[in-house]
Amino acid sequence: MTTKNYLSIYAKSFNWSGFFLPKKIYFKCSVLYDFCRTIDNIADQNIDLEIKKKELEEFKKKFEGKNKNNSVIKNMWDLMDEINISKKIVDDLFDGVSSDLKKEVRMKTEKELLIYSYRVAGTVGLMMAKIFGVKKRESLQRAIDLGIAMQLTNIARDVVEDEKKNRTYLIKKSKDIFLDIKNTISKANTFYDSSFEGIKDIPLSCRFSIIVARRVYRHIGKKILEKKDIFDYQKAGKIYVSNFSKTIQTILSLIDFVKLFFIRPKEYEKEIEYNLINEDIRLNERI
Repeated sequence: MTTKNYLSIYAKSFNWSGFFLPKKIYFKCSVLYDFCRTIDNIADQNIDLEIKKKELEEFKKKFEGKNKNNSVIKNMWDLMDEINISKKIVDDLFDGVSSDLKKEVRMKTEKELLIYSYRVAGTVGLMMAKIFGVKKRESLQRAIDLGIAMQLTNIARDVVEDEKKNRTYLIKKSKDIFLDIKNTISKANTFYDSSFEGIKDIPLSCRFSIIVARRVYRHIGKKILEKKDIFDYQKAGKIYVSNFSKTIQTILSLIDFVKLFFIRPKEYEKEIEYNLINEDIRLNERI
């Protein structure tokens, strides 16, 4: 067992939806989140950049060496072995976090943003789907889409906080930064839409939890769009979903749960974006 449950400490939205998971599945999700959060915590420390790089490299070496003295690493390897998670997916995650350890981070193209979002969040969506036992290729692609959607939501929410760290993830297409934020949310929504059909391949016992997580996280974007302009956005601080709003979104998730039984299969909507990522990262080897 891990010494800390970072899922309950940091990921309030996911922990909320995790209430609807079977205990064994929740534990596996917690193991994955503990591992991801440990990596993030190394990168997010308020210490010298070179020290962070060294600590991340040391943790990666311990991971690759299957250090059994570290409970987070031991539990992660046990999980990977149990459900056949490719190490390449975890390597992608490390690459994504490592790319943040620079004096300045600037996303210049849509492709760069897609690859980054896959690495730091699409990988997590893919591993979560494997925890749930999803096998269908297209549904695993849609799980990646959900991770990307959530990362784009994070980017739209954390613009002020990221700028303080000298990081810019928004693709600037206008002189109005708030318009760029809204465009990022709009792009996130296309990935949320693409992810929905893939949830149909998640076992019934786990399905509602992911529907809730998807709805609650998507609601962050809706709350951002309620702001009038960049000044209103900045004044609001870090935007989150209140417990009351989470309750409303959970109730509305019942409609999505029923809707999934009746939707007809459709062509995968994100083939262009998938192929863009695939130019640099062989996603088929991960899926």
